[in-house]
Amino acid sequence: MAEYAITIDDVKRAAATIQGQVLRTPLVPAPRLSQLTGATVCVKHENMQPTGSFKERGAVNKLESLTAEERKRGVIAMSAGNHAQAVAYHARRLGIPATIVMPESAPLVKAENTRAYGARVILHGETLYESADKARQIAAEEGLVFVHPYDDPNVMAGQGTIGIEMLEDAPDLDQIIVPIGGGGLISGITIAAKALKPSIEIVGVEAALYPSFHNAIHHEDRPIGGATLAEGIAVKTVGKLPLPIVRDLVPDIVLVDEPLIERAVNAYATLQRTMAEGAGAAGLAAMLAEPERFKGKRVGLVLCGGNIDARILASVMVRELERDDRIASFRITSDDRPGFLGRVASRLGSLGANILEVSHSRLFLDVPAKGVSIDITIETRDRMHTLVVFEALAADGLAPQRIDSRRLSEAAN
Repeated sequence: MAEYAITIDDVKRAAATIQGQVLRTPLVPAPRLSQLTGATVCVKHENMQPTGSFKERGAVNKLESLTAEERKRGVIAMSAGNHAQAVAYHARRLGIPATIVMPESAPLVKAENTRAYGARVILHGETLYESADKARQIAAEEGLVFVHPYDDPNVMAGQGTIGIEMLEDAPDLDQIIVPIGGGGLISGITIAAKALKPSIEIVGVEAALYPSFHNAIHHEDRPIGGATLAEGIAVKTVGKLPLPIVRDLVPDIVLVDEPLIERAVNAYATLQRTMAEGAGAAGLAAMLAEPERFKGKRVGLVLCGGNIDARILASVMVRELERDDRIASFRITSDDRPGFLGRVASRLGSLGANILEVSHSRLFLDVPAKGVSIDITIETRDRMHTLVVFEALAADGLAPQRIDSRRLSEAAN
């Protein structure tokens, strides 16, 4: 194997270092995800770490590498979320002063969590790159040790311990799918897994809006940027140390669009009964994007983080119900006569539909002066049930018109 920033021996030493300090997370069979994807799926639940992500592994391995004098001076890191919390949590546990520079746009809850772990939090800049520049400036001024989130051999080796654990628990895995941000996670896992089982295939996955490694490896210039649910892997610049490992040992990188990331987050919540942030669900999204690549294989998914805002998770789950036509909205326009709304409600009840919301209006200009417009949102069992409801309403002469997020659709037939 070519010379890289880390070797399997580095990862094994990291495993010994973090033992007892970082949770050895379970690799759990996922029969319902297997049914969804056509593969035999196991999930590595890194969302069970105390701070909710795999970042603790690299953070502990790096912090434990410091000299006594470096520990006394303290550490500094830049991060918008998971790395910040992992460094802050374990620095406090080890008695090391920690400073974290976060973008001013960082989610308030993540900044507050990082403060709660005892770190000094500095909000600076609009982007993570501006935060990184500020962190390096403070490190130089105050003599702090910079803890990079992915471009550091100790961090990479710490993340690689996931690969050792996965193959110890499931040595018959054919593939491991790993989300890619800066590359620390996939490079560490790849070095470990390929050393222990050369035949195993490591598949990388990036958000389609942030194809940084894809561009670097394939010499392409796809645009990078935009609002993504997978903000944990929304990295514009690849890690210099991880890049050669990914280029040489990871045969392909799957790019996943936002609707598939949302679908994967929802599938983890509803089928696996676990929390996955967008980045954590990216591996499953890759399986949904290219099912034939994984069909019939034994696949290990790295659920690398579960720090998703409750409001975002709720929104994702409702949107998936709408995509599956289990929640549907429609408009009925009719003469304004007593009992009409009650008759519609009774009819929906007889059809087994649950009414979620009703908006009753007489003021739309496209409604006759003596007419009424009713917008109704219902919940049904599935897409076929929704179709039955709409056909029944149309047969009753109510002419329901579907409403979606883009337009008022044609009347249902």
